[in-house]
Amino acid sequence: MGKTLTFLGIESSCDDTAAAVVDSTGRILSSEVEGQVVLHAAFGGVVPEIAARAHAERLDHVVERALATAGVGLRDLDGIAVTAGPGLIGGVLSGVMLARGLAAGTGLPLIGVNHLAGHALTPRLTDGLDFPYLMLLVSGGHCQFLIVEDVDRFRRVGGTIDDAPGEAFDKTAKLLGLPQPGGPAVEAEARAGDPRRFAFPRPLLDREGCDLSFSGLKTALLRARDAVMANAGGLRLQDRRDLCAGFQAAVADVLAEKTRRALSLYLELSPARAVCAVAGGVAANQALRARLETVCQALDVQFLAPPLRLCTDNAAMIAWAGLERFRAGLVDPADLVARPRWPLDATAPVLIGSGKKGAKG
Repeated sequence: MGKTLTFLGIESSCDDTAAAVVDSTGRILSSEVEGQVVLHAAFGGVVPEIAARAHAERLDHVVERALATAGVGLRDLDGIAVTAGPGLIGGVLSGVMLARGLAAGTGLPLIGVNHLAGHALTPRLTDGLDFPYLMLLVSGGHCQFLIVEDVDRFRRVGGTIDDAPGEAFDKTAKLLGLPQPGGPAVEAEARAGDPRRFAFPRPLLDREGCDLSFSGLKTALLRARDAVMANAGGLRLQDRRDLCAGFQAAVADVLAEKTRRALSLYLELSPARAVCAVAGGVAANQALRARLETVCQALDVQFLAPPLRLCTDNAAMIAWAGLERFRAGLVDPADLVARPRWPLDATAPVLIGSGKKGAKG
């Protein structure tokens, strides 16, 4: 057994300012997250300039709290990991510059982490998964099916060609007058709604492969809302609940079928332990989780969803991914740069469209 390593992680790719301390045994010694919902509430979405300014003002305080909660100082660390992309460039740059300064001042190794890799490697932090496993990364800015083959090797077998699911949930909430973030609001309304009342499309199910599309579904909801309002002279509470339930059911149907197809590709590898993991903010949706778990059970595949606090953006996953990269000999130079785009699978075709975090990685 080698020395237990302890890493600081810094995350600032969108609208959560986060820092965490994690060690190589998988212990999360601290995980601090400051959200920005109040700052962006009046705008119906994340404003990049406001987010970047908030990160610059808060990052050092969040890092100090993470270190204090963990009971460690900078001299007790073995490395510093930071989200270097993809994301809103102002926020990513704020985190990278702080990490560069800390690394320069302490002489600690600096590890730039792909934000998506942080999500994709979270099951190894929480459950010690062996490679390979299938990961569905589903969030406000991204939606991809990845076969995770190694610490730095990811094979994308499908992804969204336009809006990410979380972005579609947020836009749906805005169209129906619900608060942001939209995912929890739509899910709450859907519980009392009739998912069969509105005939929403299931985009791309008529095409082979694992790619997804949610832009047309959002447009269909807009038209359904307008038709209801024209006929009834407004939008009643039950109308809104039914629209939310129908929208959520359509997203669940699409993700379930595309997951089944992605699993078929993954199972061709004959993994010793077949596992399908899900991460990202939308993974907190209980209805979607239930559908995905049913698909996995039908194929005798273990379904794994990390704790909700590790599904949304956090720095513990960044610290862990940095540890994984460090142990693999992947250390970055002192002039690490921030990257607004950073595909996990550089061999896969570029995904079209952009979400709240910029172009799809």
